[in-house]
Amino acid sequence: MKRLILSVAVIAALGFTSCKNETKKETETTTTEMSKDMAITDLSFGVRGNCGMCKNTIEKAANGVEGVASANWDVDKKKIDVSFDDSKTDAMAIHKAIATSGYDTEKVASNEEAYNGLPSCCKYDHEMIMNQSGEEESDDHSNHDH
Repeated sequence: MKRLILSVAVIAALGFTSCKNETKKETETTTTEMSKDMAITDLSFGVRGNCGMCKNTIEKAANGVEGVASANWDVDKKKIDVSFDDSKTDAMAIHKAIATSGYDTEKVASNEEAYNGLPSCCKYDHEMIMNQSGEEESDDHSNHDH
C-alpha cells in the first residue's frame, strides 16, 4: 500500500514539473510574439565611401538613429543594408544621419563641413557609383580613384 501511495506522489510531482515547463514555454512564445509586433523594415540603398574607416562611420551614423536595429555597409558595393522599426523612424531620417556624418547617400548629399573633416583615406569621389551589383564594377572604379 505504501508503494502505491509513493508512486502516485511521484507521478503527481512529475505532472506539476511538466506544467511549470509548459508555462515557461508560453511566456517565451508571448515575448517572441511581442517582438514580432514591431514593424521591422529592411532597406538597402547606396552610400559613397572608400574604406573600413568609412564603414565604421556610416554604420555608427545609421545605428545612431532611434529605431535602427542593424546596419551593415558593404565597402565593395557602396551599399548599406538597414533594419529598422518603422514606428520609430523612417528611411529619410537614416539617409540624413549618414549625410550629416559626411557621406553621400542615394537621396541626400553629404554635409560639406563633415565631408571636409573626414580622414584623407575617406574622401571619396562624389561621382562614385553607389549601390553596385558586383565586385567587377567596384574594381574598375577603384583603379580610377588612384
